[in-house]
Amino acid sequence: MSLIVLGITGSIGAYKSVEVVRGLQRHGHDVAAVMTESATRFVGPLTFEAITGREVVTGQYTAGANADIEHIALASKMDLLLVAPATANIVGKFANGIADDFLSALYLASTAPVLVAPAMNINMLAHAAVQANLETLSARGVQCIAPGEGYLACGWVGKGRLAEPDEVVAAAQHLLRPVGNLAGRCVLVTAGPTYEDLDPVRYLGNRSSGRMGFAVAAEALDRGARVLLIAGPTTLESPVGAEVVHVRTAEEMFAAVMAKIDEADAVVMAAAVSDYTPRAGRSDQKIVKGDGDLALTLRRTPDILAELGRRRDSQARPLLVGFAAETHDMLARARAKLTAKRLDLIVANDVSRADAGFGTDTNAATIVARDPDQADQVVPLGTKQALARVIVSRVAGLLSTSVDVPTSEQVETG
Repeated sequence: MSLIVLGITGSIGAYKSVEVVRGLQRHGHDVAAVMTESATRFVGPLTFEAITGREVVTGQYTAGANADIEHIALASKMDLLLVAPATANIVGKFANGIADDFLSALYLASTAPVLVAPAMNINMLAHAAVQANLETLSARGVQCIAPGEGYLACGWVGKGRLAEPDEVVAAAQHLLRPVGNLAGRCVLVTAGPTYEDLDPVRYLGNRSSGRMGFAVAAEALDRGARVLLIAGPTTLESPVGAEVVHVRTAEEMFAAVMAKIDEADAVVMAAAVSDYTPRAGRSDQKIVKGDGDLALTLRRTPDILAELGRRRDSQARPLLVGFAAETHDMLARARAKLTAKRLDLIVANDVSRADAGFGTDTNAATIVARDPDQADQVVPLGTKQALARVIVSRVAGLLSTSVDVPTSEQVETG
């Protein structure tokens, strides 16, 4: 997790900065907001304090801000200075070494990477002075996110509006991301629940939110992987950069995985796939409530991991990682699934806990490997992003070595 200082300056685009913060937080970053005085005319500091959980610096002489020479303290700790929106005024200050407010002083005091997202009137952006300032910053290593085109606040149409929040977040991620240990690899991740429709109103489902799978996808992206994300119904925003396929049912997820499997070096099956679906299929009309009980006949849905293990057989790729969401006999059941489905790793977690598993922001797990020489790895309760880092680290480690996979005959007779 990186500490990102988000500088917000006096532009109508400042309202988008709220979504930039949210996007950075979804990637696990800590965000501290610094606002110029003019920025506070557009968005209140309390907004950023509420979503960052940090006091917002709004001026060089804010009470308490100089106790530890705050701009020096932040400058020494931050991993990235991101200014979005960046007005012509702040671009000029940065380019010419003017430090007459907290944000410009912070820029001069820091050696962290700097990323600016300009936002201004089309003629201001095209002015020779502004272009010269941007060229100066570029020559010094400052990265710039190109403004978008469209209707501007002044009523004109053209280039100058602040880039969309997801573009800003993606640029920040790219700048922070080192040459990852998954560069050149393709990781397929499944996430969320599947819904098996009974009729136009009702369905069989589960409590999965998709957070764990999305965290794995984001972590793989951060390490340079190409990520194929196959997501069941969820309200989460997809990680920027992932190639997303949305599905609803177990059979749709099965088809989507099989269509992409030949592209994958590793599969992380974090989705909570329904085991059963109505045998008769979805009723076209709402099932009318009667006086007696309702009996449903269910059939098994395709077992995606088992089919992947069968198809892979003795091949080393793709690497297969499963999840065992259990309420009892967690490790025994996880080991049985690991063997039966010929997986490389399985992540076992106790979903009966109130603070872990479905619908929470935290998780705890034990990672069990097929290799008997690898001890079980206990991951204590923490954020799902923290668990994702552990899982993806294990995947990267296995992909860097040759993996022998047991054949069908070895599984059946062993």
